[in-house]
Amino acid sequence: MNIINTIMKPVSIIMLLGMLLAGCQAKEKWYRGNTHTHTYWSDGDAAPDQVVAWYVDHDYDFLVLSDHNVMQQGERWHPITETGSLPLTQQHVDLIEERFEPGWVEIRERDGVREMRLKTLPELQAFCKEEGLVLIPGEEVTDRWNKNEVHINAINNIEVIPPQHGDSVQDTIQRNLDAIAEHGRKHDRPVLGHVNHPNFVWSLTVEDIASIRGERFFEVYNGHRSVKNHGDATHPSTDELWDLALVERLANGAGDGELLYAVATDDAHNHHGNNLHSIPGRGWIMVHTDACTPESIIPAMKRGDFYASSGVNLNGISADGRRLRLWITEQPGATYTTEFIGVRRSDDGEWTKPGVLSTVVGTSATYEFTGDELYVRPRVTSSLPHPRPYKEGDRQMAWGQPVRPG
Repeated sequence: MNIINTIMKPVSIIMLLGMLLAGCQAKEKWYRGNTHTHTYWSDGDAAPDQVVAWYVDHDYDFLVLSDHNVMQQGERWHPITETGSLPLTQQHVDLIEERFEPGWVEIRERDGVREMRLKTLPELQAFCKEEGLVLIPGEEVTDRWNKNEVHINAINNIEVIPPQHGDSVQDTIQRNLDAIAEHGRKHDRPVLGHVNHPNFVWSLTVEDIASIRGERFFEVYNGHRSVKNHGDATHPSTDELWDLALVERLANGAGDGELLYAVATDDAHNHHGNNLHSIPGRGWIMVHTDACTPESIIPAMKRGDFYASSGVNLNGISADGRRLRLWITEQPGATYTTEFIGVRRSDDGEWTKPGVLSTVVGTSATYEFTGDELYVRPRVTSSLPHPRPYKEGDRQMAWGQPVRPG
């Protein structure tokens, strides 16, 4: 049952009882996961086993290792050294040996250099299964057009999807999204692609995001401090970009004219020491489904049954075309402000600019649709600071997906 975008329709008592029984049997719950992080397999500064152990130890339910244009396949060795851009120090090796069982770490010496073998995806998945974390395959398909970076995460692909290249930013985005979708059809498995950090070196515009077809996901929050989530005087924030792109899609027919869903990720590259540029634990998604498997998580995301978070947790969120409701998990000492953001039709028949339609303070909030909205989406801000902030002063937040009246 789609708890977020369900539109209530008349049903018989038998049908209603059946739906309720199915819901009880399914035992749907919220699963916490991160779909964007990096290891030594590309430009992360930690071994993959050390990275997945962090997410295990911090109670995540699922994780995607999204190294650039590579998956954790084949044999690869990393030098053990105290210097370099991505050093694997002896202290790092000692920490891995301490965390894992004896014999887990494999060391060799070649040409006078000690090296450690990087664990492969099947080895990492076996460890995660024992620890209760679902490790979903993935890749950050990393492309560009001129100086514009086009990075798209493929989730649950079975092999590397090469960057497709294109003759414009929009064409490059679409070719890569199409390749991800085709990969799923070819291998008969659920896959998903989400467009990453649109404000990274100001690569993607509102029009670029609005134009995407097929997969309809992008990062509204990315924990890497180089991606400019907040925008600047001449560029919209990713939050503002979301609304502007929704208007283009829903009112003006851009892309496939469908809703655009948003994810939060940490995009972690830095896993050691005092380098706080890109660390784990900044952003994640909460998916509402009946099982923590790719076969359940990806369809739930495509239905919009998830929200993005940088610290605020929701007990529930529902929409029936007449009202949008949410319930917040209260933390000690916190107050919560929910903004219902959207667009309405003005008296002259034109759509207004995106803005806050209603504000509610408390641990629950409801928006009553008037019927003249283009869409409405909830954004919750806590009074508590983010413990590992993207930017100093950031508060813990949650972003619900947009809903249309009906």
